[in-house]
Amino acid sequence: MTDIVWFVFSVGGVVVFTLAGVLWLRARPTSVAARRFLLLTTAAYAFCSIYAVDEGAARLLARGFHAFSRSDIPKGHLAIVVLGSGSFTARDWDNRPFSTVDPTAATRVAEAARVFMLTQADWVISSGGTPLTDDPNERTGTTMRDALLHLGVPATRLIVETESRNTRDEAVIVARLIANLHVEHLILVTSALHMRRSVGAFRAVGVDVIPAIARDPLSAYPRRDWLLPTGYGLSRAHDLAHESSGLVYYAMRGWYR
Repeated sequence: MTDIVWFVFSVGGVVVFTLAGVLWLRARPTSVAARRFLLLTTAAYAFCSIYAVDEGAARLLARGFHAFSRSDIPKGHLAIVVLGSGSFTARDWDNRPFSTVDPTAATRVAEAARVFMLTQADWVISSGGTPLTDDPNERTGTTMRDALLHLGVPATRLIVETESRNTRDEAVIVARLIANLHVEHLILVTSALHMRRSVGAFRAVGVDVIPAIARDPLSAYPRRDWLLPTGYGLSRAHDLAHESSGLVYYAMRGWYR
């Protein structure tokens, strides 16, 4: 399902569906259905590529969550878990790697560091493996740990989890980790769009969390770019479709509560 959603909302998807419409129309120039298919495909992709449209729908899905503040800090021992998104590993001509977080993970790390400075939590768990066993990039839990260290989180407070392959795995593994840490509250840091599924996934394994949403990495882009079809908009449409289908899938599997 993830691969299908990724392809549909990619440049490849745009090319394939548009090309299919063009070839259909070329084969049957008088076909009304072919003309409608090509028109609807073009209009749908143009509409989905407008960032303002996707962001409006994303805010509905993230409704009820807010930026973490001092008033959200509970009493007792705390742990923060920041959920991974992705990494990128570059290599020089001697094949020496340099790894860093992707834009979404960067915003989550920035928020986790801010929440740590507010709370001085006992632990910060950097969680994230890779969904593919042959992924050439460093695991997100490791790159986020390095970024958290750079932002001032002490190494003695950091725990790294890199075995998870999806949000369900993260919930299961982190639930086991915090049972051994004897913390009383868990603050969950992830993107606003990802938060609803994440909260439900943790609740399904018996862990109630305090949400702390990260800012959208594209929120700083000029507003004029929000109203035009762009690659950023198409990427946001992919994220929205991924989360919407993910909520349905998790509910069907009993992974969401």
